Amino acid sequence: QVRLVESGGGSVQAGGTLTLSCAGSEYSYSAHYIGWFRQAPGKEREGVAVIYVGVGTTYYADSVEGRFTISQDPAKNTWYLQMNDLKPEDTAMYYCAARDVFYRGYSVLVQAGYNNWGQGTQVTVSS
Repeated sequence: QVRLVESGGGSVQAGGTLTLSCAGSEYSYSAHYIGWFRQAPGKEREGVAVIYVGVGTTYYADSVEGRFTISQDPAKNTWYLQMNDLKPEDTAMYYCAARDVFYRGYSVLVQAGYNNWGQGTQVTVSS
């Protein structure tokens, strides 16, 4: 059974760096996307970064391209989101989730098809 747990959130000043972790239960994730999403108060959940686990292909939202990097340690079933040059608008609850690669019809950067959401980890960026 897939279970994902996020960690690593915190409070930083603008321009700072945080690295989030998403630890997965024992399972074969090779045919899955792992996505990082975020949700700020009063806003819809949005996709931030996604990785196709079996291949390593990555996808990023325009708002974080060049600042955030998604990576993985397959041996540990753990995925990371390194966030550099953080901005106040990056403040949100960050979640990771998994999507079967055979789920088609929607961009990998939207919620559709993602399951097994973690509990989230809060990131707060002050100006």
